[in-house]
Amino acid sequence: MFEYKPEGVCASKIEFDITDGKLHNVKFVGGCPGNLKAISKLIEGADAENVAKILRGNICGKRNTSCADQLSKAIEEALLTA
Repeated sequence: MFEYKPEGVCASKIEFDITDGKLHNVKFVGGCPGNLKAISKLIEGADAENVAKILRGNICGKRNTSCADQLSKAIEEALLTA
């Protein structure tokens, strides 16, 4: 289980597994529960690198990041340390 502390967003932690390059068990602590649960369901079993590319740069309101953008950074970090 990889854990990441996001910055500049409502979520306080992101957790997930990467197995054979695929994302599993993505969980956000805090944030907008409905939207974040939906993202987790949509990306279950998806290629981690591709998800990171798609979500990178997504912003929330006036912020220059979002929970999705922070997830992309978490995935990239996890892939580098794997």
